[in-house]
Amino acid sequence: MNMSGVKEQVGSFFVNLGMVILGGLCFVAAFPNPLIKQGVPLLGWLAYIPLYWVVNRSKFLPSVLWGAFYWFFAYSLFNYWLSAFHPVASIIVNSLVVVYMSIVTAATRFSLVVFPKRGYILQCLCWVVFQYSHTRGFLSYPYGILGYSQWQVPPVLQLASITGVWGVSALMIFPQLYIAAALKDWFPGKGISLWGTIKRFLSGERIAGGLYAVVFAAVLVYGFLSPVDYAGAPTVRIALVQHNTDPWKPSKAPTPKQSLVEYQKDLRILRRLSSEALAAEPKPDMVVWSETAFVPRIYWHTTYRDDPESYILIRELMDYLKNQDVPFVIGNDDARLEMNENGNYDQVDYNAVFLYERDELKQLYRKIILVPFTEYFPYKKQLPWVYEILENADTHFWKKGIETTVFETSTGLKFSTPICFEDSFGYLSRDFVRNGAEILVNLTNDAWSKSLSAQYQHLAMAVFRAVENRRSMVRSTASGQTCGIDPNGRILAMAEPFTEAQLTVTVPLVKNKTFYTEHGDYVPQFSFVAVLLLLLGGVGRGIIKKVHNTRKKA
Repeated sequence: MNMSGVKEQVGSFFVNLGMVILGGLCFVAAFPNPLIKQGVPLLGWLAYIPLYWVVNRSKFLPSVLWGAFYWFFAYSLFNYWLSAFHPVASIIVNSLVVVYMSIVTAATRFSLVVFPKRGYILQCLCWVVFQYSHTRGFLSYPYGILGYSQWQVPPVLQLASITGVWGVSALMIFPQLYIAAALKDWFPGKGISLWGTIKRFLSGERIAGGLYAVVFAAVLVYGFLSPVDYAGAPTVRIALVQHNTDPWKPSKAPTPKQSLVEYQKDLRILRRLSSEALAAEPKPDMVVWSETAFVPRIYWHTTYRDDPESYILIRELMDYLKNQDVPFVIGNDDARLEMNENGNYDQVDYNAVFLYERDELKQLYRKIILVPFTEYFPYKKQLPWVYEILENADTHFWKKGIETTVFETSTGLKFSTPICFEDSFGYLSRDFVRNGAEILVNLTNDAWSKSLSAQYQHLAMAVFRAVENRRSMVRSTASGQTCGIDPNGRILAMAEPFTEAQLTVTVPLVKNKTFYTEHGDYVPQFSFVAVLLLLLGGVGRGIIKKVHNTRKKA
């Protein structure tokens, strides 16, 4: 290869690198981030264009490597706060994302092999399927699904009541892949007209572009007309307590006694803030404390009494609740003795929510979707060395709950309590609503992240759950974002993050059933079937064409 050829390849490499980095920065900036706390939703409509301009122009293996680099770069910035969650969390998540997204890039690049002219359609369907698969199974991790960047765009957000977040993602992804396909043959400095390239593409693909324009216009019309008018709906007042401490931090104290002293401090903050809320007029109908806001195991220490000092602290909590005339919803570690497969009894722990009326436990919910690796690792026998690494890194494993509990207070209020990142899974909140939940009450602890970006990214996903089911949602968090969300996805009120606060919100009780509530995740399921049929049809067509050409030559 001569020197000019080498310069051309080097120049092409750096152009590709610059484009991939540009796309990654757009992706990160579309979501809440350290520079722009609520993100710039518009950039979510641009983030994939630079990547797929590079992918579509590259050969198969280089395109996969560019995709891997894009996602490593983007997620390292997007989820920078993960390193505070757990010593190995950032490494594990980023590694899995790179592997997973490399597969996505390979699949979407293969789409162009099967359908050279209209591969962007198959690429879009693949993306919807892969984003959905990111929310199922052991490795479920919904952060970074593109549609969530639109949490502050009401006309687009309302589409979630029909399609869930998947329709919003598809609405955003399709035009980016369409534009990237239009720009495939253009490269700066090659003497190829940018407008000429686009014009040639549009001459053959104007039908797809026109249909998208019609769909987009319909989405905007629906977005402006569909929000629920809840002016005459009944309401409920809920006090949300934000004690601004990481509940698990005391467990790292040098001695058990020092830990207990810290737990007692937390309890007194929770009591003080709750009493302030209850002293207000009109009085709240219910008080909610955040995920594991009270850490000492209420059931365990009350039942087994193996730690007298912890039991005394629990009695302090029960004495306080006994004097209250409204229900309390409390996050706690629910520990029990349960029989194992060998017929022996082991202590098992559930991340749980308790409903108390005075000091009587009425109902409980146990977290169903646990954080992979850091709350749950079901492959101890298959991968003992991984389990040992996690255990040595002070991982607190929970047992999965199985029941989608709908709580009901003595006044008849029905609600369900997705715990922490459970509110980022549309299908779970849908199950709660289908089982009768009138509102969603999220209990969260994001205090460990020490990051406003992490808390806002979490909130962005929660907003979709309200719109998908047309249910009000309230969030009680350890350090933010404690708030009330109406059935249209509007934030009604929010406590100042990283402060001790109590926030009483009045939210409407709307019982409408949405298309999404009735039919669930049909968009990615339909996309999966369509991908299979298109791939089979495309590959079959290619084989028939090849056989025909072979016979023709013969």
